[in-house]
Amino acid sequence: MTQIVRKIAELRILVRAWKAAGEVIGVVPTMGALHDGHLSLARAAKAECQRVIVTIFVNPKQFNNPDDLKQYPRTEEADAALLQTVGVDVIFTPVPDEVYPAGFTSTVSVGGVSEPLEGRMRPGHFDGVATVVTKLFGMTMADRGYFGQKDWQQLQVVLRLVRDLNLPITIVGCETIRETDGLAMSSRNNRLTPEGRAIAGVLYVAITAAAEDIRAGQSDRMAIREAAEKLRHAGFDRVEYIELRDAETLMPSDDPQRPRRMLAAAWLDGVRLIDNIPV
Repeated sequence: MTQIVRKIAELRILVRAWKAAGEVIGVVPTMGALHDGHLSLARAAKAECQRVIVTIFVNPKQFNNPDDLKQYPRTEEADAALLQTVGVDVIFTPVPDEVYPAGFTSTVSVGGVSEPLEGRMRPGHFDGVATVVTKLFGMTMADRGYFGQKDWQQLQVVLRLVRDLNLPITIVGCETIRETDGLAMSSRNNRLTPEGRAIAGVLYVAITAAAEDIRAGQSDRMAIREAAEKLRHAGFDRVEYIELRDAETLMPSDDPQRPRRMLAAAWLDGVRLIDNIPV
């Protein structure tokens, strides 16, 4: 039976009992509005851990735009029903004052990997992510944390955070779950109009074609330019970036001997879509 817990003290009572029994604890941090991508993370945690906690917390510190925070969907009842089907042990849904009590002034900031791409477009976003993730790791005392590869830069920020601060948790990056047309599953997809949703899959198609062209010997710049043109031709409002980066450092890379990642962000119907694939 999945329990819903709202207080840190209550959660820790459960976690201490699990740890005393020698059980491995997995955590899946989310902001709710769950879809199959989130559920795949919970299933991965279930397969590897004796106990699984899914956190649902819409973190105000990682939103640059107050309107975006207001519009973010809150669907706790539906989320709980979905997580019941997976059989997670606890849904941890604290209120903001429980996470950020009066007088809270601390910030966790990760340099390097947080600075380009999303970090440049959304100043302060990754400080908010790093701060809440560090707190959630401390609250749950989990042994393993599960994150999707769709937010590749976020995954690298969390990996660097854990390494740099010697946090006693193993981070597991799980494959992106996609719709049948290739669109990466995201809570934001629900804000697309039917017309926008019909063309949104072009983002994945375009960057996949660019990656294939680069592997075949085409110049990075030409392949990326063609991908951006495909998006504009399909009806995307704006291409924010399409970039080929070192998969770990996220610095520009022209070294095909190292793992590389193509990352993209584009606007459609007033919705910002992101995606990435290996190259």
